[in-house]
Amino acid sequence: MKLASLKSGRDGRLVVVSHDLAWCADARDAAPTLQAALDDWDRAEPILRAIAASLESGGQARERFHEHEAMSPLPRAYQWADGSAYVNHVELVRRARGAELPASFWTDPLMYQGGSDGFLGPRDPIPLADEAWGCDMEGEVAVITGDVPLGASREEALAAVRLVMLVNDVSLRNLIPNELGKGFGFFQSKPASAFSPVAVTPDELGAAWNGGKLHGALEVSLNGALMGEADAGIDMTFDFGTLVAHAARTRALCAGTIVGSGTVSNKGEDGGPGRPIGEGGKGYSCLAEVRTVETILTGAPKTPFLRPGDVVRIEMRGAHGSIFGAIEQTVGE
Repeated sequence: MKLASLKSGRDGRLVVVSHDLAWCADARDAAPTLQAALDDWDRAEPILRAIAASLESGGQARERFHEHEAMSPLPRAYQWADGSAYVNHVELVRRARGAELPASFWTDPLMYQGGSDGFLGPRDPIPLADEAWGCDMEGEVAVITGDVPLGASREEALAAVRLVMLVNDVSLRNLIPNELGKGFGFFQSKPASAFSPVAVTPDELGAAWNGGKLHGALEVSLNGALMGEADAGIDMTFDFGTLVAHAARTRALCAGTIVGSGTVSNKGEDGGPGRPIGEGGKGYSCLAEVRTVETILTGAPKTPFLRPGDVVRIEMRGAHGSIFGAIEQTVGE
């Protein structure tokens, strides 16, 4: 089952979307918004699945689904917690700052609490007031949970995953070092993120959802050129069950909590930094990794961070086309 929120008010209008993303059906019989559906999932899910089945069989009133009319599936959320499940990415970015990677990073997930009071839509521009802030995209995977009890096990946490989607976790790289230096973590360096037009139930993903991980190439493009196609199911040190359980270690999570994977990142065949697409590698899901590898190889980064007018696209395809729809954003001013 695929769900989306069409533009309508602050929280959107919930619709069920066809497998091929061509059509959608109003879901008001189940819930007016996605958050309302998540709050009453036991009642709403069977109704939503019935709408989905009727939509696929042609027995449901339908309308064309246009990705540019979609908000992020949850236009705002009670909680947005982003992890760093791909430790290879953390190691590379820290190396660029001259920081060592503590051994505990391989056993204890990193996680920060991001702003969730308003997300960008998948086709909304990325606001950028100052190019000197070092604006970067980050291609990620995220899950939306139901209620998760305090101290939930990995298995309980994984069972609470309701939906899967993609993320562009926008980062202002040049603001990060000073913020982290204060010892209180990210704030100004992590502006609003954007999520894919469609959120998908794990069963819809078939074999691509395995072991609490989404397997498949995450395509990240910049200005029409493919920059990365890292497999989201490879080199993921912590699966989503582990990440959600980590978030629930000291607090219960309410329905509608979003947990992110961190930047999808693959190691090279030799175990070192991955190679660019042009050199036969899987490329990169953010510019920070591009610049780090350039620094390792040549002593200095060459690729600039995002500039006004740049276009970022993040998408994942399956056997029958785009799974989640595309995040496609132009950097604004």
